[in-house]
Amino acid sequence: MNNRQLAIGFVLADFLALTGYAVYNYSFLAFFDVHAMNAIQLQIFVDLIIALSFVMSWMWRDAKSRGISPVPYVVMTLLLGSIGPLVYLLRREATESSPVGVPTTAR
Repeated sequence: MNNRQLAIGFVLADFLALTGYAVYNYSFLAFFDVHAMNAIQLQIFVDLIIALSFVMSWMWRDAKSRGISPVPYVVMTLLLGSIGPLVYLLRREATESSPVGVPTTAR
Protein backbone atom coordinates (compact mmCIF):
# COMPACT_ATOMS: atom_id res chain seq x y z
CA MET A 1 0.00 0.00 0.00
CA ASN A 2 1.49 3.34 -1.03
CA ASN A 3 1.19 6.77 0.58
CA ARG A 4 -1.58 7.87 -1.80
CA GLN A 5 -3.68 4.84 -0.90
CA LEU A 6 -3.16 5.54 2.80
CA ALA A 7 -4.17 9.19 2.38
CA ILE A 8 -7.26 8.34 0.31
CA GLY A 9 -8.17 5.57 2.76
CA PHE A 10 -7.84 7.98 5.69
CA VAL A 11 -10.08 10.59 4.01
CA LEU A 12 -12.59 7.89 3.01
CA ALA A 13 -12.73 6.40 6.53
CA ASP A 14 -13.22 9.84 8.12
CA PHE A 15 -15.88 10.82 5.57
CA LEU A 16 -17.69 7.50 6.03
CA ALA A 17 -17.70 8.09 9.79
CA LEU A 18 -19.07 11.62 9.35
CA THR A 19 -21.71 10.41 6.89
CA GLY A 20 -22.72 7.57 9.20
CA TYR A 21 -23.00 9.98 12.12
CA ALA A 22 -25.14 12.41 10.09
CA VAL A 23 -27.44 9.70 8.72
CA TYR A 24 -27.79 8.06 12.14
CA ASN A 25 -28.75 11.32 13.84
CA TYR A 26 -30.77 13.02 11.10
CA SER A 27 -31.72 10.36 8.47
CA PHE A 28 -30.71 10.18 4.84
CA LEU A 29 -33.63 12.35 3.70
CA ALA A 30 -32.51 15.21 5.96
CA PHE A 31 -29.81 15.97 3.38
CA PHE A 32 -32.55 17.13 1.03
CA ASP A 33 -34.61 18.96 3.69
CA VAL A 34 -31.66 21.08 4.77
CA HIS A 35 -30.85 22.18 1.23
CA ALA A 36 -34.38 23.45 0.66
CA MET A 37 -34.29 25.75 3.71
CA ASN A 38 -32.90 28.83 1.97
CA ALA A 39 -31.25 30.02 -1.24
CA ILE A 40 -27.63 29.72 -0.08
CA GLN A 41 -28.06 26.12 1.03
CA LEU A 42 -29.81 25.32 -2.24
CA GLN A 43 -26.92 26.96 -4.13
CA ILE A 44 -24.40 24.78 -2.25
CA PHE A 45 -26.45 21.67 -3.07
CA VAL A 46 -26.65 22.54 -6.78
CA ASP A 47 -22.90 23.32 -6.79
CA LEU A 48 -22.24 19.86 -5.32
CA ILE A 49 -24.39 18.25 -8.01
CA ILE A 50 -22.48 20.10 -10.75
CA ALA A 51 -19.09 19.20 -9.25
CA LEU A 52 -19.99 15.54 -8.79
CA SER A 53 -21.29 15.43 -12.37
CA PHE A 54 -17.86 16.51 -13.60
CA VAL A 55 -16.22 13.95 -11.33
CA MET A 56 -18.51 11.17 -12.61
CA SER A 57 -17.72 12.14 -16.22
CA TRP A 58 -13.97 11.96 -15.53
CA MET A 59 -14.38 8.74 -13.53
CA TRP A 60 -16.35 7.11 -16.35
CA ARG A 61 -13.70 7.90 -19.00
CA ASP A 62 -10.79 7.04 -16.71
CA ALA A 63 -12.28 3.71 -15.62
CA LYS A 64 -13.09 2.72 -19.21
CA SER A 65 -9.51 3.53 -20.30
CA ARG A 66 -8.19 1.27 -17.50
CA GLY A 67 -10.58 -1.61 -18.20
CA ILE A 68 -12.54 -1.07 -14.98
CA SER A 69 -16.34 -0.99 -14.94
CA PRO A 70 -17.36 2.53 -13.88
CA VAL A 71 -20.98 1.55 -13.09
CA PRO A 72 -20.55 0.66 -9.37
CA TYR A 73 -18.65 3.88 -8.70
CA VAL A 74 -21.17 6.06 -10.54
CA VAL A 75 -24.06 4.40 -8.65
CA MET A 76 -22.21 4.95 -5.36
CA THR A 77 -21.70 8.60 -6.31
CA LEU A 78 -25.38 9.07 -7.14
CA LEU A 79 -26.45 7.48 -3.84
CA LEU A 80 -23.63 8.46 -1.47
CA GLY A 81 -21.93 11.52 -2.99
CA SER A 82 -18.16 11.76 -2.66
CA ILE A 83 -17.86 8.23 -1.29
CA GLY A 84 -18.09 6.82 -4.84
CA PRO A 85 -15.13 8.78 -6.23
CA LEU A 86 -13.05 8.09 -3.11
CA VAL A 87 -13.64 4.34 -3.44
CA TYR A 88 -12.80 4.58 -7.16
CA LEU A 89 -9.55 6.41 -6.38
CA LEU A 90 -8.60 3.64 -3.94
CA ARG A 91 -9.30 1.04 -6.62
CA ARG A 92 -7.40 3.07 -9.22
CA GLU A 93 -4.36 3.37 -6.97
CA ALA A 94 -4.45 -0.36 -6.21
CA THR A 95 -4.41 -1.26 -9.92
CA GLU A 96 -1.73 1.36 -10.60
CA SER A 97 0.64 0.06 -7.93
CA SER A 98 3.80 -1.57 -9.14
CA PRO A 99 4.09 -5.37 -9.13
CA VAL A 100 5.77 -7.10 -6.20
CA GLY A 101 9.54 -6.86 -6.34
CA VAL A 102 9.65 -3.94 -8.78
CA PRO A 103 10.81 -0.69 -7.21
CA THR A 104 8.41 2.24 -7.63
CA THR A 105 11.21 4.38 -9.10
CA ALA A 106 11.48 1.98 -12.07
CA ARG A 107 8.05 2.96 -13.41
